[in-house]
Amino acid sequence: MGTLTFDVAHLLAGSLVLVSVMMLYQDRLYALLNVYALHALVLAASVAWQAFVQDAPHLYVTAAIALIFKAVIIPVALHRIIVRLGIHRQIENVVGVGPTMLLGMGLVALSMVVMLRVTTEADPLAREDLAFALSVVLLGLLMMVTRRNAVSQVVGFMSLENGLVLAATGAKGMPLVVEISVAFSVLIAFIVIGIFLFRIRERFDTVDVQALDRFRGERG
Repeated sequence: MGTLTFDVAHLLAGSLVLVSVMMLYQDRLYALLNVYALHALVLAASVAWQAFVQDAPHLYVTAAIALIFKAVIIPVALHRIIVRLGIHRQIENVVGVGPTMLLGMGLVALSMVVMLRVTTEADPLAREDLAFALSVVLLGLLMMVTRRNAVSQVVGFMSLENGLVLAATGAKGMPLVVEISVAFSVLIAFIVIGIFLFRIRERFDTVDVQALDRFRGERG
């Protein structure tokens, strides 16, 4: 049972990193949202497994929140926002896909080296989950800085938050009240972001952040 516990936990956490890398490869918004839904689904499975391993029933609530809100409600809502705003569905990158993927793999390697060295005294299961979680966080940040479209940057932010949830659950979980607070904070932030995107579209007729920079006179 001990070996199975490690193997399944690492498989799920490693799968979350793999799906994060897949998100970097996507060049269309609909495909990106579908992969994000898969990202949230893998997170829900990982948290549910941690709830079973740690005998922590409150983590099942976190898994349910990830499944219902992140894997279903948020992707569907973003699909509707894209249709409502008439957003250009091709994602424009600051750098090419190839260099982005190489940089992403470098960040994953860096996360493993750094986290495994600084957590030598930690529980082995939590130690490796934290390394995977840091990889997910850094890949989310990478998506945010390499995408020009505001919607894809929002997806990068939400994938980053998934990495933080993975880290918290791997480190023996967060108190239930904190998890619920974080979930509602993310939901409120999503609502605000949706309103913000509508206002940008209404005012500037685009959600391309490069076009907004040109409007401010920051780029030629």
